[in-house]
Amino acid sequence: MNENIKKILEANNWELATCANNEPNVVPVGFKVITEDGKLAVGDLLLDTTLTNIKANPKVAISAYDAKTSEGYQVKGSAEYVTEGPLLDACKAMAEEMFKGALSPKGVVVITPEKVIVTTPGPDNKKVL
Repeated sequence: MNENIKKILEANNWELATCANNEPNVVPVGFKVITEDGKLAVGDLLLDTTLTNIKANPKVAISAYDAKTSEGYQVKGSAEYVTEGPLLDACKAMAEEMFKGALSPKGVVVITPEKVIVTTPGPDNKKVL
């Protein structure tokens, strides 16, 4: 993942899409981390349908874009769910700061990117990076 993609992912909320039993699901996520090795992590605050879908089908997609410039990317990959470790600790710290204990993540969806697609309008739209 290049620096432009990381910048867009870090600065903007993500839409996380899953699908199981031919029923798509998409949710906005704000408790997110890009790991040093390029994985994407999402804190599980209210992801019941998302987790059910991931158990049935680990293929997911993340979409993020800058509303001012329209620069955007879709990241497709495989997800796994973890219930301990430094990523969960980081998401718990974010939730504590925002919700003051009212909500705390139970786990983290960790996504291993397999493909990045440009969603920016223009000649590179749909280009696979």
